[in-house]
Amino acid sequence: MNEGNEGNKLQRKLTQRQMNMIAIGGSIGTGLFVATGSSISTAGPGGSMVAYGVIGLAVYFVMTALGEMATYRPVPGAFETYSTDYVDSSFGFAMGWNYWYCSAMTVATELVAAAIVMKFWFPDSSSVMWSAIFIVILLVLNLFSAGVFGEAEFWFAGIKVATIIIFLVVGVLMIFGVFNAESPGFSNWTVDESPFVGGGFGIFSIFMVAGFSFIGVEATAIAAGECVDPEKTVPKAINSVFWRILLFYIGAIFVVATLIPYTNPNLLNADIDNVAISPFTMIFERSGIAFAASLMNAVILTAILSCGNSTIYSGSRLLYSMAESKKAPKVLAKVSRKGVPVFAVLFTGLIACLCFLTSLDSDSAVYTWLYNATGLTGFLTWFGICICHLRFRRGFKAQGKPLSELKYKSKLYPFGTLFSLLVCAVVILGQGYYAFTSSGVDWYGILVAYIGLPIFVALYVVHKIVKKTKIVKPENMNLSREGLEEPR
Repeated sequence: MNEGNEGNKLQRKLTQRQMNMIAIGGSIGTGLFVATGSSISTAGPGGSMVAYGVIGLAVYFVMTALGEMATYRPVPGAFETYSTDYVDSSFGFAMGWNYWYCSAMTVATELVAAAIVMKFWFPDSSSVMWSAIFIVILLVLNLFSAGVFGEAEFWFAGIKVATIIIFLVVGVLMIFGVFNAESPGFSNWTVDESPFVGGGFGIFSIFMVAGFSFIGVEATAIAAGECVDPEKTVPKAINSVFWRILLFYIGAIFVVATLIPYTNPNLLNADIDNVAISPFTMIFERSGIAFAASLMNAVILTAILSCGNSTIYSGSRLLYSMAESKKAPKVLAKVSRKGVPVFAVLFTGLIACLCFLTSLDSDSAVYTWLYNATGLTGFLTWFGICICHLRFRRGFKAQGKPLSELKYKSKLYPFGTLFSLLVCAVVILGQGYYAFTSSGVDWYGILVAYIGLPIFVALYVVHKIVKKTKIVKPENMNLSREGLEEPR
């Protein structure tokens, strides 16, 4: 192995089809197959679709903003590099470590979930054993080369996409009476308080759940540093992938809410512990598929491994980029002959071993703790990306660069970026509202809801004090086209 800036470098091995699946793989997981049931139960069918639609639109504008910068300057660090060069070195430090923390904790969460899924078939087996087996598999896939990772992700994500398409087709046929002679039609949209349950608060209460479901789409920009022909590949991936993901979520919610009333207790109680009451399982069973629970368990396991695979990749590339810019230990910038930042991959995997905490507590308790620990970090990342994009455009204008230099332009600038910025800010500040009640303040609830925010602020403030950094002036921004020939 050699230093990333002295010897071997990351290599462009990711193809267009792999790039498409990387984004899909990182953002379709248990949030779709399990959590949509709870969302429908909380906000009703209409409220759920509005919540996922608003968050989906905000994420779309985030992705087009990020895509504009990643197409112009495709580097492995993506928004960490942009934060440093367009805003402030301390902001880049906080953004990088925040996202890496999110990635490592997400991998840990998925490993716990994988162990829970395996207990469906092997109820008396050890959770630690399954977590250890799966972390080894994920590390092996990420240590060979970007091409091996991309191919594994293509097939992992392909299974999920095929399952969702089959689910949507079967669901629509059931709505019109095929497979099920007693189809409810659209009557479940008018049950009790439907289609909107709990009004605005009901919708707002599931914003965080909806946001967590979309976390991972930004992996496309990180992978831009290792994809073939990024000026063509990145825009195509962003334009095609996001709408597919949004269609999958909105479509799945529509099918589930139409066939199952929001008052069904199984929707509220559906979780990773009991795949038998997953909305997908219930609908497949109603269609006459006898082995629906086992089928969905296998698909959910594939989804978990896909998400973990994609997240280790994203986290390790952020860590590599930070090591190159001296925001992380230099050893993490070492790259193998295959173009893999080996130590960055291993360090991300090491932190993911928090999943072994299941030996100290129940699987579900550890899963819930890890899930809550990562909830806010995705919105902080998207908020930071919006700041970077606004600054990037300001620098472009200050340095007299024509917009024709941008091979891909964000949609509805600046309104799209400002809309996403506002949505992210509202969710970041307001998502723990439930902890403030007339009977008092739930301090534990506040800690769970906002733990990511003080960590991000502390990273920024401490680095700024120690390094004495300053906001980058627009006329001094690094607007080079670094990364188009070879990854950084």
